This record gives sequence, structure tokens and C-alpha cells, in this order.
Amino acid sequence: MFSGSVNMGARCFLRQEEQRSSCSSSCDLIPHEPMLAFCICRLTMPGITGNKCSSVVRRLILWVLLTNIILVLYCLTNSRQGNNRSSQQSPCPLSGAKLLKKNVSVPPQSTTSGECSPKVNIMFMKTHKTASSTILNMLFRFGEKHKLKFALPNGRNDFSYPSAFQCSQVKDFRLGDCFNIVCNHMRFDHQEVAKLLPADAVYITILRNPVDLFESAFHYYHRVIPLTWSIDGEDKLAGFLNNPQSFYRANAFNSFYLKNLLFFDFGLDNNLQGNDRRVARDINILSKRFDLVLFAEYFEESLVLLKDTLCWTTEDILYFKLNVRRSSSVSHLTPELRTKAIQWNEADWKLYQHFNATFWARVEAYGRERIKQEVNELRRRNSEMMEVCIEDGGAVEAQKIQDRRFLPWQPIGESPILGYNMRKNIDPEFRKMWCCLHPGHGETRHPNPHPPLCIGPTACSSLTDSKTLDKSPTPCCLAPKRCNELSDDLRTDTPLSTLPSSNGSYL
Repeated sequence: MFSGSVNMGARCFLRQEEQRSSCSSSCDLIPHEPMLAFCICRLTMPGITGNKCSSVVRRLILWVLLTNIILVLYCLTNSRQGNNRSSQQSPCPLSGAKLLKKNVSVPPQSTTSGECSPKVNIMFMKTHKTASSTILNMLFRFGEKHKLKFALPNGRNDFSYPSAFQCSQVKDFRLGDCFNIVCNHMRFDHQEVAKLLPADAVYITILRNPVDLFESAFHYYHRVIPLTWSIDGEDKLAGFLNNPQSFYRANAFNSFYLKNLLFFDFGLDNNLQGNDRRVARDINILSKRFDLVLFAEYFEESLVLLKDTLCWTTEDILYFKLNVRRSSSVSHLTPELRTKAIQWNEADWKLYQHFNATFWARVEAYGRERIKQEVNELRRRNSEMMEVCIEDGGAVEAQKIQDRRFLPWQPIGESPILGYNMRKNIDPEFRKMWCCLHPGHGETRHPNPHPPLCIGPTACSSLTDSKTLDKSPTPCCLAPKRCNELSDDLRTDTPLSTLPSSNGSYL
């Protein structure tokens, strides 16, 4: 009996040692399996056996399971966020682009090169002080004519400039929305802009000689640039150029207006020196982003190339110059100051030189004689429209503008920007064109900023006689006798309270 007890004790001891050995090897091989809990219990707490050890094992197993569940949920959440970021970085969906195209009807045009389809998906990068408002006017007219969909700023006339552009700055934007035209001021970000437009969108911008641009921007914005307030003397521009480092700090309020403004508008670092390798890199990237770069100095030639690129008609590119300063407010820089302006804005100068070369290469490809003929035709048509539509033979001082709806925006404390007076009796043949060339189509927050040329009899009947004139198309409403003479597309019975006025508010 004693011998049997010894043998049984020996067998139990050997079994425990085997279990210890098994635990050790199992812990090395499968450290995350439930065996780990058993091993921990056996190896670290040899005094705990039976039910107590089983209880510890169950708790450890539960802890492992909960940890794994939390890890799985975390991975799934990150995966969804990653997918959302991926979808946000892609252009507008193909289905959205197809729906957009389905809702647009633009007939093919016959050109000297054959028949083509007008481009309706357009990104115009509107740069500052480059005649860009005149291009904006054309895009608004074309968009209205063909009922295109604009991406408009949310509550102002630019996309939260000088902040970098984001889709959230678009009025009523929802993920997956597609638009035909984006054209208001912004600080360019190609990835964000691409989310709004179909893949076949044409990217266009306009440049100006950086010396003239700097002079214009300095006078236009100097009252909102505190850095310039301490410059002594009457000629603050010369004072700045003679010692720019004394009046410039890169991170100061509105300082971007004072140095390489084009680079800044394109979302680039405007404080880079011209010999910095990043300048050439950034210019190369922009050359791949934009299909056509226009030039303020060669505006009419640029419009001919624009017409050709977009397959537009000459009527689409007729224009009145907008946001033009009176000549007395323009500083004529000496050759020495012009050289200093180039040195100070060297990144912009390199950008301008690069695209100037590509512009004239494009002119050569189009044909110099051919473009000359088209420019002459454009000038003839513009002169004709000016004579028919504009009083006083051209632009006038702001205080002489009779219809206050046509007043251009002026810099703080000054009125150097010219505007127009429309003729009171425009030939019916030109009424529709007059509506399209309306000078109110400048920098506004809505692509249809003016009342219709004629409001129908129903809407007219609710107005006082002073607003229902028979002689002038300029008031917000014409009397029924005049309205009835016009085609349906130039009249509406929409209630006046819902019609936008020239400043973006409501009548």
C-alpha cells in the first residue's frame, strides 16, 4: 500500500513536470492563444490549482478576446476613413459628369478648322490685376447662355482668398457634386479644384508683366497693407522699391500683395528667390496643369486663342474692359525702378518669361496672319457694340455713372476705377447682346447679377408707374407695351422679390 502511494505520487509529479514543460514550449510557440493564460497560471502561480486557476484562465481569455475586438473595430474605422479620403481626392464621379453633360445642350460650331463642339467644362484661374474680370464676364455670359452649372463662392465673391482653396468653400457643395465652370478668385489648389470638374475640363489662366502687375497691386491694395503705411513721401511705390526689405515681412498681414503675387495666387511659395530650384520645378508643374495661358499685354490675341481652344464664336469673346483705372492713377516707373521691381518679383518674372515663350509658340502654330485677321474682326465687332450700347464713347469716372448698379468696386478711400453708362434706347437687334455684355457681369457673387432685360406684364402690374417705363431698358421693368415686343427668352414673370440685383442682393 505504501509502495502504491509512492508510485502514484511519482506519476503525479512526472505529470506536473510534463505540464510545466508543455506550458513552456507552448508559450514560446503560440503566445496569443488561450494556452498562454494556462501557462501563466501554472508557471507564475504554481500555488494556485484547480478552480482558482480555471477562473484566472477564463478572465485572461476574456481580456484577450476584448482586446482583439477593439483592434478589429479600430482597423475597420481607419479603413473607412481612408476610403473617404480616397474618394474625396478623386475628380467628380463619372456618373455625375455624365448627368452634367446630359443637362447641357451646346450645338457644334463651324470654324475655319472644321466643325467642333464648344467646351463647357472650364476652370479659369482668376489672377489679380491681370484683366481677369473681363474674362470672368465672358464666362458668366457663356454659362448663362448655355445654362451651365457654376461653382460659386459661399457668401462672398471669392473662395475665401487668401486661404488655399477647398471644396467646402463652394456654395451648397456636397461630396460628388460636379460643375461646368469654376472661375472666381481663389488661391489655387489643383487637387481640390479637380474634385469639382469632369476629367475633360479645360484649365485656363491669365498673366501680366510682373512689373506692371506689382505697380497696379501696390496702388490698389496699399491701404489694406499695414507694411506700407510707414513709407514716407508722396511716391510710396518708389520708396518701397528702393528699400523693400525695410517694409516687408513674409508673414505680415496682406504681405503677399507685395511680392510675387502670381506665385501666391497659384498656391506657391511667393517668398522663394528666383534662383531657387523650386521655382523652376513649380513652373514646370503649372505648365502641365494649364491648357492655355493668356496675357494681358496681348489680350486680343489671347482671346482669339481662347476662342479656338474652347470652340467658341466671336460673339462669345466680345467685351467691355472692366476694372480699368483712369490713366492719372497709373505710376510710370523709371527703367531703374522697373529693374528693381523685376528683381523683387523674380519668381513671377521667371513664370511670366516661361509662359510668354509658350504663348508665342502657340501663336506661330495658329498662324500670325490668321490671328491678325481675327484680331481685326474682333476689334470691328467690339467697336460696333461700343457704339450701339455705350454712352460717352467709352468708360467714364465713377461719379459720372448714372445707373448706380453699374458702379465698379473701388479701393478704400479712392475712386480710380472707371465704369460705363448704357444708352437709354438700344436698337432691338442688339437688345439680347446688350443683356449679355452687361457691365454688371464683373466680380459679383452670382453669374446672373442683373435683372432680366424685360419683366412680363404680370410682374409689371404690381409696380408703380415710375418703374414701368416705355423708353428705357435699364430700369428693372418695362411697361407691357415694350415687353410684348420682345421674344419670350428676354422676358419673365418671375416675382421681383426673387430676382438678383447687380450687387448680388435682391430687389
